[in-house]
Amino acid sequence: MSDDPILVERDDEIALVTLNNPAKRNALTLAAWHWLSEAITALDADETIRCIIIRGAGDKAFAAGADISEFPEKRFDAEQAFLYGEATDKTLEILQSCRHPVIAMIRGACTGGGLEIAACCDMRIAADNARFGVPIKRIGHAFAAVEMKPLLDLVGKALVLEFLLEGQVIDAQEALRHRLVNRVVADDALEQEVMETAARIASGAPLAARMTKKVLNRLLDDSSPITEAETRESYAPCDSEDYREGVTAFLEKRTPEFKGR
Repeated sequence: MSDDPILVERDDEIALVTLNNPAKRNALTLAAWHWLSEAITALDADETIRCIIIRGAGDKAFAAGADISEFPEKRFDAEQAFLYGEATDKTLEILQSCRHPVIAMIRGACTGGGLEIAACCDMRIAADNARFGVPIKRIGHAFAAVEMKPLLDLVGKALVLEFLLEGQVIDAQEALRHRLVNRVVADDALEQEVMETAARIASGAPLAARMTKKVLNRLLDDSSPITEAETRESYAPCDSEDYREGVTAFLEKRTPEFKGR
């Protein structure tokens, strides 16, 4: 396997992004955050992509957070932490704004920065050995706003404070109860479950999927009312060839063949 911190592969219309530092449970260096930003930006611009899967290399972890061994050099004081945070915040924002549906495939540790990444994905499917938490209290650090908001939106104040103030780490079933993950499967069934989920997403009309994400994210941003222009835009897929194909295929009782146009 390559030594690159982020690997990108294609399986037809599905992209697989691997966090690649298995010797350290896929902890992310500052360079890895930059690589991830670039990888998601490139995939976002690719019209042929219909779903993205993010996973960790090996079988021990999705990602165990940031690589703390770098902190004495690259995150030693508040100013350095702010600059480091600018890089991680940019990655999280790029991930949240990605047009394509994104699935986190989670086994083992999903903590700290790993949980931040997972929280910014659209779906999270976990193995029964997955563990979740943000135990940064152990190093005397706090969560910044961009890091905290996606997790807060998912699970609410109570669990976030358990993670941050108590340093709690929860198992997959408890994560499911808190709706942190969409589903939990046996470890040996995880890859098949995620790939089948991605295939179901990829079989749909990509323009409609992208619009679904756009409308949902806009609804989560309640800073202003939805405008008529935004409502009209949500119907834009009805001008597409895919919409014509979908309606025709339904009436003809056959499987549609969507082209993304």
